Amino acid sequence: MPQQDKSGTGAPREGSGRDVPPTRQALSDSVYEDIKAMVMDHEITPGSRVSIEALARSLHVSPTPIREALARLESDGLVVKRTLSGYRTTELLTRQGLEELFEMRQLLEPKAAALAAVNASEAQLDGIEGIVEEMQSHPGPAGRYASYRDFAALDQRFHDAVAQASHRPLLADAVERLHSHLHIFRLSSFLGADDPTFAEHERVVRAILRRNPERAAEAMAEHLSRSLQRQLSREEGEEEESS
Repeated sequence: MPQQDKSGTGAPREGSGRDVPPTRQALSDSVYEDIKAMVMDHEITPGSRVSIEALARSLHVSPTPIREALARLESDGLVVKRTLSGYRTTELLTRQGLEELFEMRQLLEPKAAALAAVNASEAQLDGIEGIVEEMQSHPGPAGRYASYRDFAALDQRFHDAVAQASHRPLLADAVERLHSHLHIFRLSSFLGADDPTFAEHERVVRAILRRNPERAAEAMAEHLSRSLQRQLSREEGEEEESS
């Protein structure tokens, strides 16, 4: 896991900004991604105040795109805005919080996969299959957020696409709002080459393509269960190393 900044000021490390500012059209997205990386890599310490002024200086932008980015990060569940004290990064999930997150996912996502096997359009099936194929060129992450950003985005797109294909808007919205990938990836660096996420996704896709709702639900439930166990094992290993 990246070394945390214990200062708690919310200021990024010197030199993390770009020397050449991006075009105005891309500015909002660029600032959002820069600050997200700082949060994911713990350059801005979990639970600490976020300094808009310090971020503006570091990224060589005005406070306006910083505020816009923080509003987006609030919807991601990575920062919270408090009256009179501004923005703070959210705390990391505890073991109980992690288990509750996966409990929610187990209630929602196997059902979504089963419904997708019944209700998905051909275009949605093609889209889900395409996401899994694209993941082959983005191996499991290790190290800093920049190295696994694309993998994390594809992972979330896969789960959101399956939920959308259920044709149950409230269910799909609930899955998306969990932002589970951000909270999980933020906990620790993943092991790269041998991470079985891709293979588990493939099993879910095969079941959906075969229009087999029972098998789709089982494959999704199995994937979530194994993902939780991998994360808990990583946490235990990190605790042993630090003790």
